[in-house]
Amino acid sequence: MNAISVAVLSVALSTSALANEKAPFNVRDLVAMERVSSPTLSPDGRLVVFAVRQADVAANKSKTGLWIENLMARDAMPPTRFTDESLNVNSPSFSPDGKTVYFLSAKSGSMQLWAQALDAKTAMQISNFDLDVGSYKISPDGKSIALSFEVFNDCVDLACTKKRLDTQAANKASGVLYDKLFIRHWDTWADGRRNQLFVAPLSAEKVGAPVKISRGIDGDVPSKPFGDANEFTWSPDGKTIVFSVRIAGKTEAWSTNFDLYSVDAAGKTNPKNLTAANLAWDTAPLFSQDGKNLYYTAMSRPGFEADRFAIMAMNLATGKPREIAPNWDRSAGSMKLSSDGKTLYTASDDVGQHPLFAIDIASGAVKQIAGNGTVGEFDLANDTLAITRDTLSSPAQLFVMDVHGGAERQITVNNTELLAKIAIGESEQFNFTGAKGEKVHGFVVKPANFQEGKKYPVAFLIHGGPQGSFGNHFHYRWNPQTYAGQGFAVVMIDFHGSTGYGQAFTDSISGDWGGAPLEDLQKGWAAAQKKYSFLDGERACALGGSYGGYMTNWIAGNWSAPWKCLVSHSGIFDSRMMSYSTDELWFVEWEMKGLPYQNQANFERHNPVNHVAQWRVPMLVVHGQLDYRIPVEQGIGAFTALQRQGIESQLLYFPDENHWILKPQNSILWHDSVNAWLVRWTAEK
Repeated sequence: MNAISVAVLSVALSTSALANEKAPFNVRDLVAMERVSSPTLSPDGRLVVFAVRQADVAANKSKTGLWIENLMARDAMPPTRFTDESLNVNSPSFSPDGKTVYFLSAKSGSMQLWAQALDAKTAMQISNFDLDVGSYKISPDGKSIALSFEVFNDCVDLACTKKRLDTQAANKASGVLYDKLFIRHWDTWADGRRNQLFVAPLSAEKVGAPVKISRGIDGDVPSKPFGDANEFTWSPDGKTIVFSVRIAGKTEAWSTNFDLYSVDAAGKTNPKNLTAANLAWDTAPLFSQDGKNLYYTAMSRPGFEADRFAIMAMNLATGKPREIAPNWDRSAGSMKLSSDGKTLYTASDDVGQHPLFAIDIASGAVKQIAGNGTVGEFDLANDTLAITRDTLSSPAQLFVMDVHGGAERQITVNNTELLAKIAIGESEQFNFTGAKGEKVHGFVVKPANFQEGKKYPVAFLIHGGPQGSFGNHFHYRWNPQTYAGQGFAVVMIDFHGSTGYGQAFTDSISGDWGGAPLEDLQKGWAAAQKKYSFLDGERACALGGSYGGYMTNWIAGNWSAPWKCLVSHSGIFDSRMMSYSTDELWFVEWEMKGLPYQNQANFERHNPVNHVAQWRVPMLVVHGQLDYRIPVEQGIGAFTALQRQGIESQLLYFPDENHWILKPQNSILWHDSVNAWLVRWTAEK
């Protein structure tokens, strides 16, 4: 960022129209906010443990601790810290008897399992494996634990993998020979290791020697890069584990065929495929209380990662599955089972919100039970429900409620003092008639310290996915309040392809990336200006990341007239080259309806590189070196196209970030640079 941009931004941040105005929200507030997550109930539902992440901006990192609240206390007291401040923890869970909390921490130098009794002041490390523990789940009787490790599949024990890694590190030659994809995934190059599942005996003092139970499985359990313990589960009697996995082989990079496998928890048998008949995605297994049925979510179309996750029930005696709520046109997430075994709970996108739903297993009836906003995580125990929920105006807080009804009770008040000092822009959802004559929704966020009768410049945000939604959500990378705090109004459109409006609406973008979605953005922009008189259509910039970055590049050559500037973060510049260099091939092959050498016309129809000659609007390009989803050459190509034509442009390059900008200092730089760019081109003359 040049000195002029910094100066312009500094003026914008320090200017206040009224002396008694609250300070406008900015990225430093965003980074400083404590993040509440991982609500975990004791088996009796009387206690809740949760995580709070706190950023250390100076150290450019964050630390997470556990807090606890007694939900049965007569006089409600604020939650108290449970783990020591020296511990950076994740993945809390209660022992089946409710007397101990387990979690993972790397305090010893590697990620290991720790335990802390409720009546203890300190935690104890109870594993000391040669490798990091990736994820875990305690057995129903508390005597065993399922753990995942990243290992070489031909190794018989963990020590073998450790020895081979040490040998590789000592090797003077750095070359790696590959004979199949993935060669790299998300932000990591493959080294031959797989996430595999093990079971070990568990006592109060230690975890015993682990036994591999995913023998013969050439795949990752949990899946990479974002899979977790929701992908495997114990049977009620503790004798069986079911896990979800995609068998790798040569087709892994273009397959979405995850199957559920059942295996003896003692490791005496090989895993058995339960869902071989479905060639699409099966995951999130959950046993019924009697162990006779298996609940899970399943897609139906192979190769489509944004297909609807239907809720399934399989009779384990017959192997026959049935869909529980076939008429519910939403895509389910991970699930919890009610204490009486009659209801499943799951969260899903729904018309710009992400609430929690209760699904009656017998009838398939669906009921929303936790209101508007975004339910991020939830837990259920003995009819007590704990959820985290955030909105466009508030970061996540923890709430508890009785599943049978009654008011929600807010447990956390994190960031209350900070929020009291800063101005948050009010938001409103609106709708209009978009492409194909169909109803399309969007959000408008007013500038902080909004004044009636005044016009404001606009940040027009375009979400990624493309099967996604900005929605009523407090985002930590694309938060509209960071623009509202700089004096911008914000407009966001859930164009065709967005989630939460039915699967047909989501499907509609595939093969039509620059068609109906662009029409929705154009009509949404016109509708917003007509409805909200404070939007200054003459001072507006469009910006987005991933698909939003693609659309920004597409807009540059096909709808440039309204915009004073553009910001393309990790955007696709050349669709055809992207298809040969991205990691997950199933995505581009589904979206473009074929392979690039067989259906070249599909890749070229809405390819931004073909319209570079029409580019004219100043653009800031942002990309991370470790982005293997949309490789950095896509951003470099866009910047080169701009520079070669003499178009005002900048490239913000992060050598240590992936598709997302995550480090605190890098997030600050990202927001400062983007906001400086917006201010520069929308400033009143």
